[in-house]
Amino acid sequence: MDSLIAASARALAAGDALGALKRVALRDDPPALALRGIAMAQLGEYLRARELLQRAGRGFGAHEALARARCIVAEAEVALAMRDFGGSPRSLAAALATLESHNDSANALQARLIAVRRLLLIGRLDEAETALAQLDTRALPPSLAAITELSTAEIALRSLRMDSARMALARAQEAAEQAGVPALLAEVAEARTMLSRPAARRLFPEGEQELRLDDVAALLTSDMLVIDACHRRLGTGAEWQSLARRPVLFTLARALAQAWPGDVDRETLIARAFRSRHPDESHKARLRVEIGRLRALVKTLAHIEASTQGFILKPLDNRAVAVLVPPIDDDQASLVALLSDGAAWSTSALAMALGASQRTVQRALVELEAAGRVRSIGRARTCRWLSAPLTRFTTILLLPTLLPLT
Repeated sequence: MDSLIAASARALAAGDALGALKRVALRDDPPALALRGIAMAQLGEYLRARELLQRAGRGFGAHEALARARCIVAEAEVALAMRDFGGSPRSLAAALATLESHNDSANALQARLIAVRRLLLIGRLDEAETALAQLDTRALPPSLAAITELSTAEIALRSLRMDSARMALARAQEAAEQAGVPALLAEVAEARTMLSRPAARRLFPEGEQELRLDDVAALLTSDMLVIDACHRRLGTGAEWQSLARRPVLFTLARALAQAWPGDVDRETLIARAFRSRHPDESHKARLRVEIGRLRALVKTLAHIEASTQGFILKPLDNRAVAVLVPPIDDDQASLVALLSDGAAWSTSALAMALGASQRTVQRALVELEAAGRVRSIGRARTCRWLSAPLTRFTTILLLPTLLPLT
């Protein structure tokens, strides 16, 4: 490795992309192309970065498998930043095997962290946590240690394990300070602000109350019967009943909870659950069927009794009822939450993260664009979607997770 390549690599490790480019900007040999690609990625020029890394990978000879593997890992990280999930994970797995066979532990760990962060973005928290637990984190470089702790903190935050999240963020802050990379310090600072921003709302008959993540965690572990609209479930303490795949039943449960300790008339329930303003006998019959199903699902938590006008929710053990709703409470809340990270997402990546069809996501994006909440850049296959970051509150509870099968 010549002196310019070494100096450029040191500049990139310190987060000085412009300093790295000054040393290799006019060179077209494979090592210089790879460093130029990484520098362009740090500057946010992802398409150019991907092109340079691909050229570098092709330029390395058959005897330079380690260098090619490093290019593949760097290209995978660029794809992650571009929210491009269409590539096959096999190439990254093959590159990881090559790195491990050559004892390049730092880049091998980088490849594993890319896979973990991809799992987080598409909502597979359990898989991400399992993969993260298998990493060998001994004697990590400070920059990789910071990224590892940020991933640990995000899993803990989305699982509402607040003490674990705080400890991980403290370790991430310490590691980022040791690394001295400005972008990494900014990412840690942004993650720590999630603790102080409103994350959800609790509804009352007379209004609402904004809750931080600590407040949400305390509410969900209390002895109150909570209707959780963030995760579409209801329960108390350690006993929860998911209604994520039963939208009609969840709508009925939420309507009954918001009216507690009063009742809800049948016409209101029909309008909310079936979206019909002119109910007939068939709607009333369907309402009785759905109430019966809901009654059976929540029998260990509450009774649902008929009243003169409609139905009333009566929790067991004289528990109070709390209704928890996200800061953005509409059908596109998770979509807006994904876009609020400031990255430009493709429609296919959004569909994969949300577990929906591309056509469904496209229709939702058109509606949001008409309302001025998102904007598109590029056209056809290069079209990407983004929105302004939501700085007043955190959308951590709105991010998609893999839904239960039941």
